[in-house]
Amino acid sequence: MTNTRLAPGGEAPDFTLKNQDGDDVSLHDLRGGRVILYFYPAAMTPGCTTQACDFRDNLSSLQSAGYTVLGVSPDSPAKLSEFRDRDGLTFDLLSDEDHAVLEAYAAWGEKKNYGKTYEGVIRSTVIIDEDGRVEHALYNVKATGHVERIRSLIGA
Repeated sequence: MTNTRLAPGGEAPDFTLKNQDGDDVSLHDLRGGRVILYFYPAAMTPGCTTQACDFRDNLSSLQSAGYTVLGVSPDSPAKLSEFRDRDGLTFDLLSDEDHAVLEAYAAWGEKKNYGKTYEGVIRSTVIIDEDGRVEHALYNVKATGHVERIRSLIGA
């Protein structure tokens, strides 16, 4: 595991993950376009639902600005499919059950909640340019209001 956070200008780690339908999604296949890659703890929890629905509701403006939105969590593809269907999500949700991509993006690490320390997903967003380089890396973000912050950063 790494605690080294990504920084603007650095190469975004490549990956291939299964989406909610069990299909492979690879970062390198999205070269030439921009990507908003957001990491969230668990499908169908209150904060993660708020965040996902905020991306859903703002998707057209993000896509108009040239961005593909991808959500990543340690949930199984089956659970992600249920999440997509339940909340009418219109972008790919990716399954990282072994945490390899979460770790590569420094979105997996030590957390504290109610006095307990444990390892888990650090709610984060990495914005990637057309060449596969990091434009912005945002860590420990809040579920509410985060999409508006992203829209402001990218001018969407």
